[in-house]
This record gives sequence, C-alpha cells and structure tokens, in this order.
Amino acid sequence: MSPWKTRTTRRNVALLSALTWTLAATTALAAPKAIRFRKLLAPDGRLVSNATIIVEGDRIQAVGAGLTVPAGAEVIDLAGLTAIPGLIDVHTHMTYFWDGAPGTRPRGQAARHPAVTVFLAQQNARRTLETGVTTVRDLGAAEYNDLAMRDLIRSGAMIGPRMFVSGYGLSVTRAAARPGVGAPSGGTADGVDEVSRVARQQIGAGADWIKVYGSTGSFEDVTGFQTFSLDEMKAAAFVAHAAGKKIAIHSYGPAGARDAVHAGADSLEHAVDLDDATLAEMARRGTVYVPTVDHNRYYRDNVDAYGFAPGSGERLQSFIDRNQATLQRAVRAGVRIAMGSDAVYSGFGQNTRELEWFVKAGMSPAQALAAATTTGAALLGMEKSLGSLQPGFLADIVAVEGDPLTDIGVVVSKVRWVMKGGAVVVDKR
Repeated sequence: MSPWKTRTTRRNVALLSALTWTLAATTALAAPKAIRFRKLLAPDGRLVSNATIIVEGDRIQAVGAGLTVPAGAEVIDLAGLTAIPGLIDVHTHMTYFWDGAPGTRPRGQAARHPAVTVFLAQQNARRTLETGVTTVRDLGAAEYNDLAMRDLIRSGAMIGPRMFVSGYGLSVTRAAARPGVGAPSGGTADGVDEVSRVARQQIGAGADWIKVYGSTGSFEDVTGFQTFSLDEMKAAAFVAHAAGKKIAIHSYGPAGARDAVHAGADSLEHAVDLDDATLAEMARRGTVYVPTVDHNRYYRDNVDAYGFAPGSGERLQSFIDRNQATLQRAVRAGVRIAMGSDAVYSGFGQNTRELEWFVKAGMSPAQALAAATTTGAALLGMEKSLGSLQPGFLADIVAVEGDPLTDIGVVVSKVRWVMKGGAVVVDKR
C-alpha cells in the first residue's frame, strides 16, 4: 500500500472513530434518564419521599413519586440521597488561576497567554462543579477570558458551570492599578461619558452583565472609599438596562452602596455598615444583596499564602464581623439575598461556605438554600429554567447526603453527585 493510501486510510479510520463516538454520545444523550432519590426538594419547599426525576436531553420532563420509567431509559439509583436543584454562585472570578507551586503566590504570577489562562481555569471549573454549583455569574476578568470560557463551556468543549459574564469591570483610573483585580486598564473610565463608552464596550464584546467597582476594597484592602459618583453609576446602569442587561456594583463601604442602590443596581456586592434607609430602599426596589462574607474568611485564613502585610488578618476579621452584622440587619429588613463566593485562585471548591454565614445571620436552611437557587436564578433572569426541580427546567440536579432543610452543612460538605444540563459531571458515590 502506498504511503498516500496509508495516510488516507488512517485518516478515514480516525474520522470513522470520531463519527462513531459522536453518534454514540448523541444516542446516550437522547436516551431518557430516570433518577431515583430517597427524597427530593419540591418547588413548594417540601421534601418528597421516594421520588423520581425523568430527564430527556438537557431538560427535566417529569418529577414525583411513583412515576413510570420510560421504555429504554437509563435508570440511575440514588435512593440513599436527597435531590436539590443545581446551585448558583452569583459572584466568582473563574479565570483567576493559581497552581499553588512552591515559592509562588496567587498574585504576581508570571504572565500567561490568555489561551493558557482559560485552559488552566478548567481546574477552577471542576472544583466549582464538585460543590454542586452548576451556574455562576462571573464578575470581572482580563482579556475577556471569561467570555472565552463561557463560550467553550456552552459549546461543550470545556466542562464547567454555566457562566454569565461581565468582561472588564469598570474602574476609575486611581483604583485601576490594584494588583490582581479583574479591572485592569481595559475597564478604566472617568466621568459620565467614559463610563457610558466603556460599559457599551463590554456589551459590544458580548458581556451578559455590567460590573462596576464603585469603591475601593479587594483582597487585603478592606477600605470602602467611594470611587464612582452617583451620576457615573447611573450612566452605567442606563447603558446596561437600555441593552436589556443588568448591572452589579461592588462597594465595600456604605456611601458607595447607597448611591449604587439609587443608581439602579440590580445587585450590590460586599457592602457593610448599610444604614436603615438604604436597606429599606433595597427591599422596596428588590435590589439583591450579595454579601460575600466568606471570601474575607478565605483571605484571613490565607494571609501567608497571599503575602499580605502584617495586621491584615485582624483587619479582615473586623470586616467579616461588620459584614455579618450588616447581613443580619438585611435579613431582618426583608432584603433579597443571593449566594456569592467571590471565589478566586485556591478558593474554588469552597463556593458554598457562604450558606453557613446565612444561617448564622438568622436565615433558615430553606431560606439559605433559596438564596443559592431561586433568588440566584431570578437575578440572572433564568427563573423559568434554573433553581427548581420541575418539568421544563434545565436538568441541573444535585444529590446530597442528609436533610438540607434541617442542616445546611449537608449542602456545603455532603454533595455526592451532580448533573448539569442532563449530563453527569460529578459522581462521588
């Protein structure tokens, strides 16, 4: 056989193998799945015993006790576990990657090509899925790495949580030089006209959300000095809403938070020391508060790994205390609250620890779970597809060991199995 024919034959075999694999995968995906659980969290908040979920393609077709298994369905027996909806983390930075190599720190790593960064960030994606988080909102990345990662996951070329992204976060010039923050020069803007222009750039690039850094504060910096004015925040919100998008505004301090709410922020990130009037306005408007209490616990516990300055641990703990106190007041005021981890670098895999702070603040486990499901889904405009186990919704299903309505720790540390869009992505049984 000639070399040309040999190469052609090999190529044809490879193509045939790829086609066979694709057809097999398509057939497997098309076959319905019947998943049996000991209990299941119903949309009305009850736990239903001996329940089954029928999944076809990427959607839930039927849910309930005593369902008939369709002919030819794959039966998955999770009869010892409890089903809850896929969780939603509404504040991450998925492309912040660190391999933990000795002698290195998360910030100050050698520069990488954006493609390398996105490839390595698959590890963050896998760790996030292992916590039961099947959807994230990513709030700030350089080089539009987040858009690339979102699209790779969406196409099936990368395994990871469903992503809603913001591109560059908008930051004023005097705050843009903060090392490691996802708002480098590509997101800087000063004045109403510049804010409008840069916000439009993010939408033009394909961002799902607009992110604004409305105050100082990040990593070991727990100051909360307002950076953008009310008018500048209003300009960003106008651009977002005119394009059918939403806006998240970062503010560590109360002044920036107050203006963010009045500017029309759809969600407020981090803020502490909110006054009663601001909390009441948030409750009236439906502004979602994403307190991210646990991310400063993460920084406090990793002061040495990050090389923070002396005294940072104490300052971080003080901020945690104020953050938690503000969360408690927000709960009492009836403010809508969503789970956001603000996960970066080695923080992935700890995405759901925020739920423990919610319960400490006075929320019931059911309310905390809602913050990570139905509230997050509504914030993303996906309330008819995510956050609940019911027919027609995306088949994002998490199986936990124990009762999530009596012990939120079950959700945090006892995830055993995860399905995202009808595909099993985690199986720890």
